[in-house]
Amino acid sequence: MSDKNNQNTSSPKIKPAQGPGHGMPLGRPAEKAKDFKGTTKRLIKYIGQYGLQMLVVIVVAIIVTLLAVIAPNYSRYIINDLQEMIMGTLTNDEGVARITSYLYIIIGLYVLNFIMSLIMHLIGNKVSIYIGRKMRNDLRDKLEKLPIKYFDSKQTGNVLSVFSNDVDVVTNSIQQSLINIISSFFSIVGILVMMFIISWRLTIIALLILPLFIFSTSTIAKKSQSKFIRQQKQLGNLNGNIEEVFSANKIVKLFGKEEESFNEFQKINVGLTTDMRDAQFLSGLIRPIMEFISNIGYVAVVIVGGILAGATNPLKIGDITIFIMYQKNFVNPILNIANVINQLQSTIAGAERIFEVLDEAEENQEFTTLTVDQDHFKGHVEFKNIDFSYTEEQELIKGLNLEVLPGKQIAIVGPTGAGKTTLVNLLMRFYEVNKGDIYIDGIKSTDYPRPILRKQFGMVLQDTWLFSGTIKENIAYGKPDATDQEIIEACKQAHVHHYIETLPKGYDTFLKEDADNISKGQKQLLTIARAILFDPNILILDEATSSVDTRTESYIQNAMSFMMEGKTSFVIAHRLSTIKKANLILVMNHGSIVEQGNHKELLAKNGVYAELYNSQFLNQQI
Repeated sequence: MSDKNNQNTSSPKIKPAQGPGHGMPLGRPAEKAKDFKGTTKRLIKYIGQYGLQMLVVIVVAIIVTLLAVIAPNYSRYIINDLQEMIMGTLTNDEGVARITSYLYIIIGLYVLNFIMSLIMHLIGNKVSIYIGRKMRNDLRDKLEKLPIKYFDSKQTGNVLSVFSNDVDVVTNSIQQSLINIISSFFSIVGILVMMFIISWRLTIIALLILPLFIFSTSTIAKKSQSKFIRQQKQLGNLNGNIEEVFSANKIVKLFGKEEESFNEFQKINVGLTTDMRDAQFLSGLIRPIMEFISNIGYVAVVIVGGILAGATNPLKIGDITIFIMYQKNFVNPILNIANVINQLQSTIAGAERIFEVLDEAEENQEFTTLTVDQDHFKGHVEFKNIDFSYTEEQELIKGLNLEVLPGKQIAIVGPTGAGKTTLVNLLMRFYEVNKGDIYIDGIKSTDYPRPILRKQFGMVLQDTWLFSGTIKENIAYGKPDATDQEIIEACKQAHVHHYIETLPKGYDTFLKEDADNISKGQKQLLTIARAILFDPNILILDEATSSVDTRTESYIQNAMSFMMEGKTSFVIAHRLSTIKKANLILVMNHGSIVEQGNHKELLAKNGVYAELYNSQFLNQQI
């Protein structure tokens, strides 16, 4: 196995929608889905198994909203009764009794509101957590079924972003956006009903300012959107500049480019500051404008309310007071819905990326029931008339024929892109051939179930892979039932036992992520020990010594020589000095074998191999 460099391409996490003035400016551009409608339907269907719980959340959210809307109306009754008591139209005893009953009702409504809110959030949290768990499980299961070509064509950071950011965005939004939009919708309906109950005249006046709200906020949102887009672009430039400077810090210092580098950073930083200032200023205008328009509405309501207070059927103080409170609360739900819709764009875009992974083509299903005894495998490999290409436009291997006898060491050399690693990928069925057949001990490789086939191979790659765990666990990765003595013996054969013994905890030493607490050479020796313990029938060694010092290279060469003894081995190498003893050397170029033979035979031909070898030898002499 090999590690790929993680690409930090994860998208920023989306916060829950909030009302203006509470942390999220209206008009911030949301990432848009390619198929909003189709993905929304699929997401609803995906979470269908939690339909009952979601229905409970919806019903409870409606109840909570209606309770919150109804409760202030009883405050209106209290204020009106107090007014009547002061004016003498209501006796103190009767007034106190009515006010007391209203207080009990208000307290009861708010207690019930609290209980229902608690139930709503508990169920909502539980459902969103379970949906997130299901998504991650489905994605993880999918990754196991995807072919190697998927991972070769995708950046690691993008795949990780789907697991983390996209799943979090979708699951959080399922709960928060759903509750927000339901609460806001029923708040609007409930508040309008209560306003009409109090005074239909005042309600019409209050609604007259609604077009002003919509026009002003939508106008500012359009203008600020372009500013936010520029801000995000400048932020990406800034992050790229910082990453570049940090990763190439030695080069910058070597050429004395510190001041020039800082000036470039400062230029980007100033541009980002300008765009942020403009974007925040525009989005920050929304709240003051809302309040200004609201204040105009309040004034109009108060004036008309005062006139109506002296009319034939006068409004009371409580009516006007609570009406103004309803009017004040009427706008926020509308803007909350706008924010939720904005956020849902990003949510559906995240869901779309999740479904894209789940929809990826899996490895071809196998229908073979072939069972083979382990003793059957000897390591006889044949390539017959193999054609292969990664893309239809560019052919890589054409008409390849090769026979490798059991126990022989085959070295594969050639320039980058010649098809060396491709040959190994085809052998292990990481990729399927376009034409021809590969035989392992007389049986087509496609007739073997993949797990049985791949169990015959051991790999030692240039990019060592060790997981976070003890040295013992890493070495026994391919043979978890190995005894301590077997592990120790494998490490002795790999010339790494003595080093392990010098560590404070020996074989129980815990390796950090990427095993960066030990040297690269020691990591390579540990992977060799792992391969020795696994004891495969066919070995694949891909540039195993290309990035270590000479002394460590000799240890690795000795360990590999022991490991390859009596086994069919495929060695991909750039250092031709390491493959002199190979039984057969294949020189590949453009997917074809252009020369083959042992070291002496190829040098005598004075062809491509001799040219490669002599150029390396001359470089070493220089």
